[in-house]
Amino acid sequence: MEKQALKEQLKTQIIQFLNLTDLTPADIKDEEPLFGDGLGLDSIDSLELIVLLKKEYGIDIRDPKEGRKVLVDINTMADYIEQHRTK
Repeated sequence: MEKQALKEQLKTQIIQFLNLTDLTPADIKDEEPLFGDGLGLDSIDSLELIVLLKKEYGIDIRDPKEGRKVLVDINTMADYIEQHRTK
């Protein structure tokens, strides 16, 4: 899958998984932080994103430190998926 298509798919999945019905994929910038001042996600959302990676891409993140490195923004998530996906 082309990287830009993967990023768009990720944005759509994040909106669906986290029930962010007031957002569209265009509202989420590739380099916008997912947590804090960016998209404003919280620790519960991070668990949901880890489930998303496991369910949709076969990626199992068990180490919280690794999760913090991966769940930075759309660009970081897409790069990690390209390197580690099993589905």
